[in-house]
Amino acid sequence: MGKEKLHINIVVIGHVDSGKSTTTGHLIYKCGGIDKRTIEKFEKEAAEMGKGSFKYAWVLDKLKAERERGITIDISLWKFETSKYYVTIIDAPGHRDFIKNMITGTSQADCAVLIVAAGVGEFEAGISKNGQTREHALLAYTLGVKQLIVGINKMDSTEPNYSQKRYEEIVKEVSTYIKKIGYNPDTVAFVPISGWNGDNMLEPSPNMTWFKGWKINRKDGSASGTTLLEALDAIQPPTRPTDKPLRLPLQDVYKIGGIGTVPVGRVETGILKPGMVVTFAPVNVTTEVKSVEMHHEALTEALPGDNVGFNVKNVSVKDIRRGNVAGDSRNDPPQEAAGFTSQVIILNHPGQISAGYAPVLDCHTAHIACKFAELKEKIDRRSGKKLEDNPKSLKSGDAAIVDMIPGKPMCVESFSEYPPLGRFAVRDMRQTVAVGVIKGVEKKAATSAGLSQLDGSDTPYGSWSSPPPPSIYPSVRPQPPTGRYPGGLARPALLGQRK
Repeated sequence: MGKEKLHINIVVIGHVDSGKSTTTGHLIYKCGGIDKRTIEKFEKEAAEMGKGSFKYAWVLDKLKAERERGITIDISLWKFETSKYYVTIIDAPGHRDFIKNMITGTSQADCAVLIVAAGVGEFEAGISKNGQTREHALLAYTLGVKQLIVGINKMDSTEPNYSQKRYEEIVKEVSTYIKKIGYNPDTVAFVPISGWNGDNMLEPSPNMTWFKGWKINRKDGSASGTTLLEALDAIQPPTRPTDKPLRLPLQDVYKIGGIGTVPVGRVETGILKPGMVVTFAPVNVTTEVKSVEMHHEALTEALPGDNVGFNVKNVSVKDIRRGNVAGDSRNDPPQEAAGFTSQVIILNHPGQISAGYAPVLDCHTAHIACKFAELKEKIDRRSGKKLEDNPKSLKSGDAAIVDMIPGKPMCVESFSEYPPLGRFAVRDMRQTVAVGVIKGVEKKAATSAGLSQLDGSDTPYGSWSSPPPPSIYPSVRPQPPTGRYPGGLARPALLGQRK
């Protein structure tokens, strides 16, 4: 048997109507997990609805509609394969919580694929001051997505078709602005494509014989190729942070009859093993892990990226909740944050933001109101250089260093130490008004009021002194349940099966 392919996550970004859905749909359709029956069903529906021209965006529209309605669709529909990787599209823009998901997302993207439209007037609209192209690219960079691929799409609708001049003009322009953001254009593959016709998607296009291929030069070697698929293959494999101390933000907590309390979440850093003594912050509860499960299988260890359920001793479902963070009690255990300093970029706020502003922060799985206690300095959003001390207020487009205080106990970390716990979205008026990364955290000294559940009699795994509750279905604690097992993955057997 060959070595199993590595898994990587990508996020597809770009202006509305740049052809993200068509391009993504094309890859999923040709290389992906959509079976023939589903495709035939979609094609039939498309024809009935007069969308006979259909092609690939329809696939994605169907999936998105199901996602919007909260239907947990088969996650394989968002996957495709290259010769080297299993690729998961962790979010498709157009989804209304795209920015929030990109930040708090159950996964960090290993690479961003920026789609820009080459059509007459289209490129200019996307790249203009209020186009989303710049915003998305800046967001991706700010949130630590350091690898980028640029797909110059709709080459079939340039004047004349498949124009080399237009391609070169766009490469020049895009290189200039991604450089301002922080990307090095020498490390970026620029691929002229048509997501609709398939030019340079999987095979070199006969319509662009002038294109001699893309080349990238990185510290650890160079790569070259012709197609978008080859560019995806040239992504550097991610290093998963197994060497850091454990951090596992809880996505849900279940109570399972005959088993006990089962927190569920994704290992962000470190390793989780049965027998480990974990501490939950900010509640300061310490207990032993009895078992760890993923996809109905018991694990001897869970690594970063794994969505797991784990059974803990003598902890009630009332003691811990979504947004808490589990860590190793003996190796830099997580603690409550008294306050933290962040670099914040205001995206779209209709007014002025001044000290005292208290929106909701979405950071990993926590969703908590935090106060902008002090606006320390306004900075240049690209270079990070200081522009002004103690600004009175901030408006859309501004970047600033801000001291923040959580309104309720919360566990966060600095972005440099634990990236997934150090980036956040600021939500107000039902939209993302700002994003930020945490520069430093002031930890609250843990009080001894915390719960330690390491002593006392222990119920042997799976045996009860009284008959177990009649239902094996998890009774989720009464705070807003997500209703979905994280990442759309199979619910672990520990968690029973919801009807």
